[in-house]
Amino acid sequence: QVQLVESGGGLVQPGGSLRLSCAASGFTFSSYTMSWYRQAPGKERELVATIITIGGSTNYRDSVKGRFTISRDNAKNTVYLQMNSLKPEDTAVYYCYAFRASKGGYWGQGTQVTVSS
Repeated sequence: QVQLVESGGGLVQPGGSLRLSCAASGFTFSSYTMSWYRQAPGKERELVATIITIGGSTNYRDSVKGRFTISRDNAKNTVYLQMNSLKPEDTAVYYCYAFRASKGGYWGQGTQVTVSS
């Protein structure tokens, strides 16, 4: 069955870094666009970053540009989110999302990121 398992979240001080990982199984990972979303308490889920299947083109929401980097390793069926210069407003549950137009989308269970001193 399809599984997306996030890891790497935790508590970090402002200005610190974290690297999230999302290990995928049960589908053809290399054929799916991969994204990271986040949801803060009381707020709607929002798109953070996306990386397409071929060529590795990426897109980011404005508030994380220059601080976050999304990447993928198709040999390991894993997508990453490197988060630097973290701010308290980055605090949220971060979700991995896999999408292919002909197949639909899959969500991971989420990993908590807390930025606080």
